[in-house]
Amino acid sequence: VQLVESGGGSVQVGGSLRLSCTASGISSYFMGWFRQAPGKECEGVATIHSAGHYTRYADSVKGRFTLSQDNAKKTVYLQMDSLKPEDTAMYYCAAGFVRLDLLGDYEYAHWGQGTQVTVS
Repeated sequence: VQLVESGGGSVQVGGSLRLSCTASGISSYFMGWFRQAPGKECEGVATIHSAGHYTRYADSVKGRFTLSQDNAKKTVYLQMDSLKPEDTAMYYCAAGFVRLDLLGDYEYAHWGQGTQVTVS
């Protein structure tokens, strides 16, 4: 299984960024986005099933972040709008076969390399 992320960067408060994650070697999975800021625990941000029938968002990003996917490319996009300084973190995509906690990092066995998002 391989996950390749892209799309991070620096943006001003209120700006937008789009992250993407392309998966290979896995099927019928949840693709989650997680973030970790220095000195803080890993936080589940959003997740979507590869079949596209289920999504979930953390309360902290509801109404600002939107998931979409291109099944043909096995790519998931995280559109991040109205960004705030507290959104600054390393963002990781992860894939797994979630059983209980859709935003629990322990549920995801495969992780991307991470991409930095800085909002200032």
